[in-house]
Amino acid sequence: MKIEEFLLERWMTRHETHVRFDIAESGILPLSTQDLLNLLPSDQRASALDALLSLPLGYSEARGTEALRGLLAATYQRADADSILVTTGAIEANFLLFNCLLDPGDHMIAPFPAYQQLYSVPKAIGCDVSLWHVGPETGYQYDMRALEKLVTPKTKVIVVNTPHNPTGAMLSPKDAAHVYALAESVGAVVIGDEAYRWLAVPDGAPFAPPFFDLGPRGISVGTLSKPFGLPGLRTGWIAGPPDLIRRCWSYRDYVTLSPGKLNDALARLALEHRDQIVQRNRGIIEANLREATRWMAERSAFLSWTPPRGGLLALIKYDLPMDSLPLADKLALEYSVMLAPGSAFGYERHLRLGVGQEPAIFAEGLAQAAKCFEKVKG
Repeated sequence: MKIEEFLLERWMTRHETHVRFDIAESGILPLSTQDLLNLLPSDQRASALDALLSLPLGYSEARGTEALRGLLAATYQRADADSILVTTGAIEANFLLFNCLLDPGDHMIAPFPAYQQLYSVPKAIGCDVSLWHVGPETGYQYDMRALEKLVTPKTKVIVVNTPHNPTGAMLSPKDAAHVYALAESVGAVVIGDEAYRWLAVPDGAPFAPPFFDLGPRGISVGTLSKPFGLPGLRTGWIAGPPDLIRRCWSYRDYVTLSPGKLNDALARLALEHRDQIVQRNRGIIEANLREATRWMAERSAFLSWTPPRGGLLALIKYDLPMDSLPLADKLALEYSVMLAPGSAFGYERHLRLGVGQEPAIFAEGLAQAAKCFEKVKG
């Protein structure tokens, strides 16, 4: 399989470990192991730490431990532990699903712009990929009539990402049910890339239910990276029919074999205290959205945006005499600010903003970006 270069990941690798103000980050502010332990009552922390330190670091159960799969299954209405496969992040989950569900020549539909994997891997498999556009031309909303025109009797997979990366668009519960019905009508399946599940914004749109809960043709992909602030655990999952889970598990035997044992234990700790993490995230998102809204309003002469309806991401449109890649490089190299170039998503003169950073760092990042923009304006 020959896969085209992953533009966003290559760009981020150049800068993300060097900048002081990463306000392009797609996840919430990361938690530390100590933060996770502090979610426990104080009289339980020492014993929990001892259990982690004494855990033998051998191979873990290949599907993920039954305890972890049970906790994940409990977040769905239709799932049990056999409906869950724990993966190395959502990125492995999507890769496994595409390779198990698609063959060369198959027709599939993916959102665009999107995390590039969602259309580049199917293209590398040899699929006929139709792009469902979600961007400035649609008012940063999913256009259901456009999807209806893309679906054919040959469609095998429809991919949906809600809340959407990079625009913050949301599928309503009604529209999610319509997507499922369209897939069902032609014998296709829907993969819900639900990486931003549980990341609601103030006065945001209501979340659609996970696609797995909509019926047997629905598959959900989840991750601890974005909503739990735990990308370093590299823990994601698939919620799907048990026969598909077994097929993906067999494919994964040739890729990563099993999740990390320590990662599994920490993931269980996070899921057991999900409500506390969601509450912590809410404060970060509210503070950063207030700051971003104020900052954008002060620069409305050359900046515009549609705030996220859910999740953490939005595209900023700018009117400056510089393309997005050199502008993003200038921000990173000269101002130590990360704002991702819109060209990585197919939209020039845009930058991707993430509102999950620590609020003081986020505010200073915006201030430094403003200095850069004034310099570029001349």
